[in-house]
Amino acid sequence: MTDGTNPQSNPQPEPAPGSGGYGFPPGPPAQGGYGFPPGPPAQGGYGFPPGAPAQGGGGYGYPQQPGQPNPYQQGPHQPDPYAQDPAAQQAPWSPAQSAVPGIPGGDQPDWEAMADRSAAERRKKRMWMLGGGVTVLALLAGGGTFFLLSGDNGKQGGGDDNPSASASPSGPSGSKSPAPYSPTVEGDATLLRDSNGKIGIRLGPDTQIAPVGKRFQIISKGTANAYAQASEQAVDVSKSFTVTARVYNSATKGGRIAVSQGDGESFSFELGLDEVNGKQAWIFRVQTGDKGAAATARTVAAEGLPMVKTPTTLMATYDAEKKTIALYVEGKKAGEMVVPGIWQAPGPLQLGRSKHHNIWVNAWQGAMHNIRIYDSAFSQEQVTAYEEGKLGAATKPSHSWLLT
Repeated sequence: MTDGTNPQSNPQPEPAPGSGGYGFPPGPPAQGGYGFPPGPPAQGGYGFPPGAPAQGGGGYGYPQQPGQPNPYQQGPHQPDPYAQDPAAQQAPWSPAQSAVPGIPGGDQPDWEAMADRSAAERRKKRMWMLGGGVTVLALLAGGGTFFLLSGDNGKQGGGDDNPSASASPSGPSGSKSPAPYSPTVEGDATLLRDSNGKIGIRLGPDTQIAPVGKRFQIISKGTANAYAQASEQAVDVSKSFTVTARVYNSATKGGRIAVSQGDGESFSFELGLDEVNGKQAWIFRVQTGDKGAAATARTVAAEGLPMVKTPTTLMATYDAEKKTIALYVEGKKAGEMVVPGIWQAPGPLQLGRSKHHNIWVNAWQGAMHNIRIYDSAFSQEQVTAYEEGKLGAATKPSHSWLLT
């Protein structure tokens, strides 16, 4: 603080005439400026030795070797690698040349289009890999068997065929969408997943899973190892039931069983094809005696229909009250028969084979999928509704595998 008066000042003396100012010695500055020796600079500038560069040399710092060319000096016949073509030089830089999203000064890249192109390339690569895998699996199975499901008409049989599929958020609104369908148990590629129950089916060595579009099927080679076996029985043959499967046969002769049950002396039932009157026919056969004799077996057959390389929906029913069995092919009843009952053979459900006289026979050659079991005997109306995909949600299978 002050008392309102100006503080005392000490005036500085004026610099001496002809000096460089305060801090500089009196008199005119030396030639070349302060810090340089007086007199004219040496030829070549300060830091270079006086005199002209050595004759033939490449300049100061390069020794002269008599009779040898300067390795650092380019000859007249060699183009300068660092020279630029004036016509190829770019125009002066401007902000538009390095525009950054969110910063004005130029056009922005179309990031959305770039992302779409990248996603399309990834989808194309996945489809190519998937198509290659399907082809390899199909050619390995049954001498080139390839099961086309184009005629499937989306048969769902009603109900929730994939109740165990997990849901995941699909958008900001929190909506849920089902996870992609998996035909096998998680972590085990050889165990078919039961979508409506708890019975897994283990694939044999010569039975493989193959995708066709969004669908899955198993392909069997028709050998002794071309089968799949469930962990337990899936059908209570003492009660009414319906068994259905979408099948594709590539064998031109002999018997081929798609679905059966029992691994003891004989089967309880079998669904597939067999030779009837010297020709192949679709069949549903049940065993009524505990000895597994041919005399106690009862068969309903569908003769004269396409059998080879033709996708076909087979459905077999047993009405425990009426004691009748029936076979439906592509939604049409092929036949019906009264039976005394069905023998409860020991052993689990089988795919691709059947037990006759304690021997596995009739290995399936071809493919199958959409295998379902219901705890009731379908009527003709229900069979038609199933064929058209209009069975309704109230009718659910007790077990199902390889759904579409």
